[in-house]
Amino acid sequence: MPAPLQLTGLLEPLRQSAAYQDLVRRIRDRQPLPDQELLRAARPFLVAALAQDLTCPVIVLSGRVDRAYNLTEQLPVWAPGLPVYRFAEPTAIFYERVAWTSSVIHSRLSTLAALARPVGASASERPPVVVTSAYALMQKTLPVREFIAGSRVLHQAAQAEPEKLVRSWLQIGYTPASIVIEPGTFSRRGGILDIFPIAAPAPVRIEFFGDEVESLRSFNPATQRSSDSIDRLVITPAREALPRYAPAVAERLHEWFASQPAPDEDVVSTLPDEEALASGMAFPQLEYYLSNLYSHPANLLSYAPDDALIIVDDWGALRDSMADLEEQALAIRRDRAASNLLPPDSPLPYLTWDELQDELSTRQVLHLGSNPDLLAREEATVGDLFSPNQRFGGQLRMVMDDLHKLRTAHHAVIVVSQQAQRLAELWGEQHPYIAPVSRIDRLNDAGTLSFVEGSLAEGWTLEQDHRRIHLMTEAEIFGWTRPEPRRHVQARALPPESSFSDLEVGDYVVHVEYGIGRFGGLQKRTLDNIEREYLVIQYAGADTLYVPIHQADRISRYVGADDSPPQLNRLGTQDWTRTKENTRRAVEEVARELLELYAAREHVQGYTFSPDTPWQHELEASFPYVETDDQLQALNAVKEDMERPRPMDRLICGDVGYGKTEVALRAAFKAVMDGKQVAMLVPTTVLAQQHFNTFARRLHPFPVKVEMLSRFRSPAEQRRILYELANGQIDIIIGTHRLLQSDVRVKNLGLLIIDEEQRFGVTHKEQLKALRTEVDVLTLTATPIPRTLYMSLTGIRDISMIQTPPEERLPIVTHVGTANDRLVRQAILRELDRGGQVYFVHNRVQTIDTVAARLRRLVPEAEIVVGHGQMDEQRLEAVMTAFTRGDFDVLVSTTIIESGLDIPNANTLIVDRADWFGLAQLYQLRGRVGRGAQQAYAYFFHPRGGRLTPDARARLDTIGEQTDLGTGMSIAMRDLEIRGAGDLLGTRQSGHIAAVGFHLYTQLLTQAVRHLKGEGEMPQFPVATATMTIDLPTPAYIPTSFVSEPALRIQLYRRLAEINTRRGIDDMQAELTDRFGELPRAVRGLLFQLHAKILAQNAHVVAIASENGQISIRLPYLATTDRQALQNQLGHDVRVSRTAVWMPFDSSQETAWQADLLHVLEKLQLNTVQAAAN
Repeated sequence: MPAPLQLTGLLEPLRQSAAYQDLVRRIRDRQPLPDQELLRAARPFLVAALAQDLTCPVIVLSGRVDRAYNLTEQLPVWAPGLPVYRFAEPTAIFYERVAWTSSVIHSRLSTLAALARPVGASASERPPVVVTSAYALMQKTLPVREFIAGSRVLHQAAQAEPEKLVRSWLQIGYTPASIVIEPGTFSRRGGILDIFPIAAPAPVRIEFFGDEVESLRSFNPATQRSSDSIDRLVITPAREALPRYAPAVAERLHEWFASQPAPDEDVVSTLPDEEALASGMAFPQLEYYLSNLYSHPANLLSYAPDDALIIVDDWGALRDSMADLEEQALAIRRDRAASNLLPPDSPLPYLTWDELQDELSTRQVLHLGSNPDLLAREEATVGDLFSPNQRFGGQLRMVMDDLHKLRTAHHAVIVVSQQAQRLAELWGEQHPYIAPVSRIDRLNDAGTLSFVEGSLAEGWTLEQDHRRIHLMTEAEIFGWTRPEPRRHVQARALPPESSFSDLEVGDYVVHVEYGIGRFGGLQKRTLDNIEREYLVIQYAGADTLYVPIHQADRISRYVGADDSPPQLNRLGTQDWTRTKENTRRAVEEVARELLELYAAREHVQGYTFSPDTPWQHELEASFPYVETDDQLQALNAVKEDMERPRPMDRLICGDVGYGKTEVALRAAFKAVMDGKQVAMLVPTTVLAQQHFNTFARRLHPFPVKVEMLSRFRSPAEQRRILYELANGQIDIIIGTHRLLQSDVRVKNLGLLIIDEEQRFGVTHKEQLKALRTEVDVLTLTATPIPRTLYMSLTGIRDISMIQTPPEERLPIVTHVGTANDRLVRQAILRELDRGGQVYFVHNRVQTIDTVAARLRRLVPEAEIVVGHGQMDEQRLEAVMTAFTRGDFDVLVSTTIIESGLDIPNANTLIVDRADWFGLAQLYQLRGRVGRGAQQAYAYFFHPRGGRLTPDARARLDTIGEQTDLGTGMSIAMRDLEIRGAGDLLGTRQSGHIAAVGFHLYTQLLTQAVRHLKGEGEMPQFPVATATMTIDLPTPAYIPTSFVSEPALRIQLYRRLAEINTRRGIDDMQAELTDRFGELPRAVRGLLFQLHAKILAQNAHVVAIASENGQISIRLPYLATTDRQALQNQLGHDVRVSRTAVWMPFDSSQETAWQADLLHVLEKLQLNTVQAAAN
């Protein structure tokens, strides 16, 4: 990652100016402050200087949300150490019942905690700087006294009853969880409480001794391991709407709730909220009732101490934004009240303009612009020091000439650009070269000219007594404005058990030795007075297998070749052994076929593309959004592949709207810069048109010719395009499967981009497969079909994941249910009321006009248009263009909208007969809405009274459950389970996949691939040794008193069984002690048993058991070994027979005999190695 941009050295000249010194003096003396009338670009610079030089909190009010982001991200450039808080806007607009996202809740409550520190909390080193917008400022919040009263400071040796603590946390909005990974959650395990305070950087583990806090340790949510001890812990409320007051609201609004429709009649019914409020627990929509919870709610400024400086960025913008928001809120209030969707006499949830003015009248306020409501004063201000720079509009020769003039005049010039390297090289052509830097700590360091790598919105000129300081950015040089990179948002941590959470009671499972059965959960059994826990598997003929905990790694979840249930194996037969051997042979054959393609790619000399050109940097700098880290990593991987000699074959898997097209566009441009042609293959005509528009618009400033080949082109146009393509006159051709026809010739193809490969048929895929050995191929998809997913995971193809959602993206509210005309009308009218558009998908061309006519009768207020793939191309193009333009409210269409269509104003999707669609199709359709900051809705209907197939029900259940952002990969995995794995490698392999299950098949295939590549041994089933049993006289399981949740115990057992080193066992022992407290005897016994298992497997032990007061270690090679020599090596207490090694044990001396057993197993391990050497 590049070093962050820092320009702290530019603050000193400002501090030396008389106007700035006078302003600081006035603020400290609490005098009235003149309007600064400061250049907009210089405002973050002044705010940073004031925040550093003052000892009071600073609150910056901006009118617009994007301006608040801009200010927040610029402040660390000027003053890196500032504690900057972004007080975020609620997810929902006023009066909208939408859950606030966790990031919004965290942002707002962290800010309130920084301003109103609870009694006993340590004071922060620097007062906070808060930046907010009109929208966030208007939202009312909990009163300050409630925030303080709900906060608690814990320190070591403090007295606190765990029961009371848990009850108080529930009342202030914390939610219980089995594992704590997200802010606002807690868990309890005996004398250990884990909590993630909403305003804390990391979760904390509180260990009690009775009612005394024995220790406080922060821990990593991903590993669940403790790191540092801390002296004190501040726990502040986790919600602005406190659940402790919710039951009274439920009682007060009982009559209104009783008048609401049932949830199955109205997807957005508020009726379920009554029970949620009455429970006194936090729930997602709790903030909708915030203004009902408090008689006198507060606002952000209520939390500001008396000495806080309030800075208004632009008084006019603030006033206008608040007026617009209030007007919108009043209109929504009227509509909802008329429809009985708002509780009667609901208080205003927002701060009005008059209330804000009253609040500010008692504060010290600094206007960075001007306040037109006040008379201007004739006195010198900081604003007089700044003026805008000259603009050059990309004429770089003029830029270089101007830099030379300014330098000759002894002015200081700082050029901040992502093109700093290129600009420095241009400068170096006529003058001594100046290397770019990433920070300026002192202006003298910069000399008179400095090129700085980074990005700022705009520059300025600062007047000094003896010279000027010019800050120049890409806005002045190139004429474009780039947003500042957003600060890294911490990805949600996954607990260490997350990869073992796929097993539930009733699932089909595969045991490596015994075959396919049904998982029956955990069961305790007492044998020889020793209690043990087993995983239960039920087989055919009422057979039951009790799997010891140390063998949990032999079990995996079954995924078959199709959706039919597998045939259960019978215990005690040879069927499973034969099945395994047949599958192993088949897998080797498949691996050989796969690797022929792989080897062809490895050995074919592809084209090695050159490193990025200056034009490449210029194109990337003109991107009007901020790239996510995932996007940049994917782009870097693509470029590295292109610059290698072997042909690229990379899959970019990213959720809809996450920026895959931009990665493809940059890769295409890179290929064109090397004189190569690029073909982009897309599944639909409509999508081809959209990509063509995007590429043409982005590449307009460059000499790159982009064309499109599809049904939207006339025959004459197609002939011209084919001629120009064959002669190398077209650089980038975008088209449907028309590109794969025999008359298409590309003179110098260097890169093939395939968008949504799952939409192409088998014949087309075979053509693409042949191309893969010749040219670089980049595939884009939101839901990788199982075949591509599978090949990616087995190392044949490279995969890049783009999982970070764009800023402000909201999860889509998804409803799955029976067809309902009232709900359809309600959904369409709701979207129309907010000025949006609707997709209605009906995938039968024969009846689509009938459906459209029915919709016109149902919603006569809406303008409805029909579009489908069998229409005349000119007519279809006209329909899509008109809908994109906003001429129609509802588009009734087939699945032509499925792939990549991007209309941000369409935020409601209704799918008729959703049971006809595959899961990947449903997911792609839902991806057409929710591409902006608006809340989107998706309705998937199936016929009333019709019976759903189990397969269709599973698909609809999955799309209803998977509503979080970035679920494409998990949907693909679930699709693999529903559809089965039969289509992965053709029908020839379906039987083998069905016989052993997909996971076991995949393991074998991966081994075979590695073996044929020379990287591993022959494929064999995951457990190398025959079944080894361990039956020792010590309890070995996880008691429910230690870990109460059965699902977590199963996950832990599976994790434990995967451990294969002594260090792994030691780490696990430390983790279990850290997370759950002192280990009980049964858990210590389990860890001992696992240690014995690892040593025994390495020594080829068949079984370890206690027999007649002795422990037997059964070995297969004793009959042919020198038993006397082995006896001497193991010691006189040990006896070696033809079948086993025997050692005495005293059950009363558990620690001693366990240590002796491990000692003997270690010696047997050495003996095995020596025997192998001889």
